[in-house]
Amino acid sequence: MVNWQNKTVSVGIDLHKTQFTVCAITSKKEILFEAVYNTETDGYKSFISRCHSLEEEYGAHVSMAIESTSNARYFRNLMENENFFIVVINTLKFKVITQSAKKTDKRDAFTIAEFLLKDMLPESYLCDQETEELRKLICERLDLVSLIVRTKNRIHNMMLGYGIVTTAAQFQSKKKRLLLLNGLENHALITKRTVPTLKRLIQTLDILNEQVKQIEALIEEFTLEDEDTQLLQTIPGIGKITSTTIRAYVGDINRFETYKQFAAYCGLTPFVKFSNEKGFTGHITKNGPVELRTSMVQAVMGMLRLQKSLRYMSLINDYKRMKKNKGSGKSIIAFARKLSRVIYAILKNKTPFDIDRLTVDYIRRQTEVV
Repeated sequence: MVNWQNKTVSVGIDLHKTQFTVCAITSKKEILFEAVYNTETDGYKSFISRCHSLEEEYGAHVSMAIESTSNARYFRNLMENENFFIVVINTLKFKVITQSAKKTDKRDAFTIAEFLLKDMLPESYLCDQETEELRKLICERLDLVSLIVRTKNRIHNMMLGYGIVTTAAQFQSKKKRLLLLNGLENHALITKRTVPTLKRLIQTLDILNEQVKQIEALIEEFTLEDEDTQLLQTIPGIGKITSTTIRAYVGDINRFETYKQFAAYCGLTPFVKFSNEKGFTGHITKNGPVELRTSMVQAVMGMLRLQKSLRYMSLINDYKRMKKNKGSGKSIIAFARKLSRVIYAILKNKTPFDIDRLTVDYIRRQTEVV
């Protein structure tokens, strides 16, 4: 019989695509069992049954930990349905395994169980299933938009080879694309083989644009009654896609205790290194989802397009002053970092955007009161 100290079993799991290796240890680091299971229904059932047996036989509470992988969400959901406590590890902050000199699946599983026992595992945030599906739709749309841009550029280059300069406006609608194609039939340098090629490319654009519309309709269904998305759209310059992307990759705003943590998650804070009497501040960290950081920059660009109507806003004025010395690139990033504070406050307090709170006059009044 195992001599329990506090009736806790730590289970480290090295999860792979086709199998997972398990190591269960007691509070005294005694190995209860090591095993390998397949990632199929019978493998999951066998592992769950083994863990329940430990709870019944020893009256112990089973805790688990796995690294963040593509199938970690599914594994976590299975275990939580069985009322097991499970931690998904942030692999970017847990380098013990990847930097190990002796790396095997069993050893990795034991290391995970050991650090779980000490409560020293950096946890990774996994959003809910609905938000994950929304993220996939956003990524699919981005891929299609990228493909549309490449197809347009290919047509531009082909036309330029025949001395025809095309503009972006000529590709904005199906009707305009058809007019462009019809105007090529009597061109002296364009051969009979060229027209079918251009026709196929333009037909590809039609198909891609239709697919983008279908995805955007699905995205709108997801967020039709979503409060956070509606609140984000109260910010001038932020539309449906940008607000939806921010909402999807932020998830639960309450997991950030301060706006600084949120800005760091967006990857908009500078890299800082201080040692002894020397200090260094570098470029932004670019941590966190690239889609979120891109959307923050797009939100800034949207606000800058409206800067005439927002000319009294402090963020706009700060951007203009900084642009004179630092240039537009760094100024836009600084703007995005400041905007992240506004977004954090809106989502945290569940209040719409209030332009009066960000005007120069408002800040001056607040200073005079103080």
